[in-house]
Amino acid sequence: MGIVNVTPDSFSDGGAFFDAGVAVEHGLRLASEGADILDVGGESTRPGAAPVPVEEELRRVVPVVRGLAARCRLPISVDTTKAAVARAALEAGAAIVNDVSALRFDPELGRVAAAAGAAVVLMHMQGEPRTMQQAPHYDDLLGEVRAGLAAALARAEAAGVDPARTLVDPGIGFGKTLEHNLELLRRLGELAGLGRPLLVGPSRKAFIGKITGLPPGERVEGTIAACCLAAANGAHVVRVHDVAAARRALAVADAVLAGGRA
Repeated sequence: MGIVNVTPDSFSDGGAFFDAGVAVEHGLRLASEGADILDVGGESTRPGAAPVPVEEELRRVVPVVRGLAARCRLPISVDTTKAAVARAALEAGAAIVNDVSALRFDPELGRVAAAAGAAVVLMHMQGEPRTMQQAPHYDDLLGEVRAGLAAALARAEAAGVDPARTLVDPGIGFGKTLEHNLELLRRLGELAGLGRPLLVGPSRKAFIGKITGLPPGERVEGTIAACCLAAANGAHVVRVHDVAAARRALAVADAVLAGGRA
């Protein structure tokens, strides 16, 4: 899953693709590099981020989704917590809703996705973006993440979403310390019992910076390491900024895991 941030304040590439035309070209470039899905977002969910008004998020996201849908055949995901944005993006050509709140922030979002027959990514997050990194705490990290995702799956099904069209995301960096993130990657296989494909998004995140001492733009190698370990431990989808590098590394990892059958 290639990331197309249409925001001025993303932690990694804020402002670089804020213009709709530039964002569309960036998405097409990620497609040419081997992305299987393009994830378009108009609201930063970095730690401490403030919400974006729905009208502004619509202005940012819809032209990009429409432009990508007209020019490439990849499934397009809209990264939003708002039903109104999801509805407009799905009408513009998106096929997936990627909700970091796992349908907690806007109860209507699940019904919108269900009505469109869209797939839904449900992510675990402790708190909300503005506060999630202030004091993350778990008594049983994997148990609490697993229970939170199970509750999210139940919310989605109650809203009418086809259970076969849901994915779960443990929420690397969303209400998690460095140690929490490393433990989640190490024990990712324990979430397999949820019975749904796992999406993991480690790309350029702060935990990689804490380990390497590098800024977001220089965390490619750390991202690749996290992606390969996630794949080895059961991830089905990885969400990344650097598609070409991740695709090449995962091809090698997949060949190893498959016993040499490239």
